[in-house]
Amino acid sequence: MNKTLLAIDIGSSGIIAVIARNNLEYKINILGTGSAKSKGINKGVISNIEVASKCIKEAVFIAKKNTTEPIDSTVVSISGAYTKGVRSSGSVNVPNGLITESEINQVLQMALYNATIIPEYEVIHVVPLSFKIDDSADVENPLNMNGSRLEASVFIVTAKKTALTNIKSAFKMAGLSVNNFVLDSYASAISILDEQQKNFGATVINMGDTTTEYSCYKGSSLIYNGFVPVGSHHITNDLSVMLHTPPIAAEKIKTEYGDLLKTSEELANKKVRTPRIGDEKNSSEVSLEHIQTIIHARVEETLVLVKNSLKKSGIHENLGAGIVITGGMSKLTGMKELATLIFDNLPVKISTPINIKNGYMSFEDEKMATIVGLLLYSLEPNRNFELDSNKNLMMKVKIEETPSVNEELISTSEQIKPKTAQKEQKTRADDGIIKGNTNTTILPTISKDKKGKGVSRIWNMITEWF
Repeated sequence: MNKTLLAIDIGSSGIIAVIARNNLEYKINILGTGSAKSKGINKGVISNIEVASKCIKEAVFIAKKNTTEPIDSTVVSISGAYTKGVRSSGSVNVPNGLITESEINQVLQMALYNATIIPEYEVIHVVPLSFKIDDSADVENPLNMNGSRLEASVFIVTAKKTALTNIKSAFKMAGLSVNNFVLDSYASAISILDEQQKNFGATVINMGDTTTEYSCYKGSSLIYNGFVPVGSHHITNDLSVMLHTPPIAAEKIKTEYGDLLKTSEELANKKVRTPRIGDEKNSSEVSLEHIQTIIHARVEETLVLVKNSLKKSGIHENLGAGIVITGGMSKLTGMKELATLIFDNLPVKISTPINIKNGYMSFEDEKMATIVGLLLYSLEPNRNFELDSNKNLMMKVKIEETPSVNEELISTSEQIKPKTAQKEQKTRADDGIIKGNTNTTILPTISKDKKGKGVSRIWNMITEWF
């Protein structure tokens, strides 16, 4: 059933709300968008529930202005600031020899059961790293394959229960309920990486306002995530403190003069006039070289912290497709070149998310990576198997595009004798074979013997008419 989704990205600088649903072709249809400045949120963590609730309510109110559709479910991003990742594995017997969604769900639930989860933490994602059937090598998709035993290795993302409770409380005060949580950096990776990057292994670094979050993909699976409590706002703060200028002026300096490429020779004798804190009527001259040194130091520190974390985890060696950087801080000139040096000449790319076309806002912006990822995570029909924050199995949506043999035979009978065919069609609709006026025909699973008898019966009917 097609449900209306409310996706909300809780960022440190802004809150973005999008109302969407799938159309008849399972493409994402945007029904409304809204945004509000973040307050009561510090480094991805809610610090004032009442204030944060008002900001959430404001963003949702704006999004609802353009649609009358009732909200069926709400998905919310969570910061990696209060998450931990663990690995586990599980195995189950396949009683009938054929692996179905039931066996896949069971093996993921078993892997979760076998994991050591800290009591103060709640499970957000159970993502399969690999499947094995009997003694075979890794299997990408075990559905409908044959075997007697199914194994799964998984990566589990957990978050602090208190942090999740605070988010739910903020939404409750805004008159909303949360149905699902999605890790911020995971959503960013979904919206940024293409299939080749996922298969070869890549790390997505989302450099936001007060946080930098990153997640690693390998073989189309999330294998690691991390968090650094540093973002572009820290550059603004550094400039404000070091130059003794108000934060508004520091932000303007960062935006207009932030450049990580220019050399000392190019910046020599160039100065910028800035107002002074407490005495804004007067101003002072600051060398552009000094400004660039402050900006460069903070950006380099952030990237080095990410690199050290990746090296410590052992993930650094599995990044065949390199580093992909997104988020507002990635817009700084020279970010790609500096990151290439810090990550030992690994391929580095600055990327924007997939642009879901709509008449409200452009998603083709580095700041939109998380919200686009939330929409794809919830509405994309070609998703991978995993357990969501409710521990429910997520799987691909079955879409029938081509008519079956039985449909073609029914169509032929309509041309031969319309009244009889219409009666036959009504009978089959009552049996649950043809439902409604949809373009997709849903056929029940038929065994080989029963299918043969069905075709034979229709053929006998055709010969009787002639």
